[in-house]
Amino acid sequence: QVQLVESGGGLVQAGVSLRLSCAASGRTVSTYAVGWFRQAPGKEREFVAAISASGGVTFYADSVKGRFTISRGNAENTVFLQMNSLKPEDTAVYYCAAVQGPTSRVWEEYDDWGQGTQLTVSS
Repeated sequence: QVQLVESGGGLVQAGVSLRLSCAASGRTVSTYAVGWFRQAPGKEREFVAAISASGGVTFYADSVKGRFTISRGNAENTVFLQMNSLKPEDTAVYYCAAVQGPTSRVWEEYDDWGQGTQLTVSS
């Protein structure tokens, strides 16, 4: 089991950039596929982005493609989500999750989760 802690959320204005971090401990995160998911009030959890254990494969939701970039900082045992051109509809709690298996867009396939970090984008 790997422990995950998200950070970097906050209150920002539309159009700015922000980077979320998912710091891992207990295991080396480079052996895990990692996904970012988000959940807005009253809505279901939705997929945002995912990266394979090797870092060679990435998936993005259509709503963030071209604006968000997921990457690995293996030296820091961390996975990042760079978010550019933020929109009010990006407002949500953002979670990172890990699985020792195929990279997936499906949240039920992930085993280990962080506690989430709140992002609020004002218009």
